[in-house]
Amino acid sequence: MATIKDVVLIYLEDSPVSFARVESILPDPKKDWYQIKLLMLQIPLQVVTWILKEEYINGDEFHMNGKKMKLETVECPVEELPMEVPGEKNQPQAIPEIQEKKENPNVKSDTQTDAQIISFSDLKKKRKDHGPDPK
Repeated sequence: MATIKDVVLIYLEDSPVSFARVESILPDPKKDWYQIKLLMLQIPLQVVTWILKEEYINGDEFHMNGKKMKLETVECPVEELPMEVPGEKNQPQAIPEIQEKKENPNVKSDTQTDAQIISFSDLKKKRKDHGPDPK
C-alpha cells in the first residue's frame, strides 16, 4: 500500500500521466474507503483529495469519471555497485589529483595560485569609510 510521503505514478487509461506524493491517508466516513491527499508533482503544484478503497491505493484499477485509473508506488532504482578489483577488496578508490595532494601537501601544483579570500563585509566597511562611489 502506498503510504504517506510515497511517490506514486498515476495512470489514465493504461498510460502514465503524472507523479504525485502522498500527503495523507485518512479514513472516510464511508466504511472501507479512504481520503488520500496527493500533491501533484507538476507545474503548477496542485493538491487533490481522492476517496479510494484500500485496494485502489494498493494499485488495483478503478474508474474515475468513466476513465480507467491506477496508482503505482514508485521505488527508487537500485544502483549497481562498482565491480571490485581482485586484491583491493573494500578499499576506496582515490582520485589521482586528490591522492597526489594528500601525498605531497607542501608541493605547489601548476594550477594553484596565491589567491586571497576577500570578505564582503570588510569591503562594504571600507567603502563606507571612503564615502560613496564616484560614478
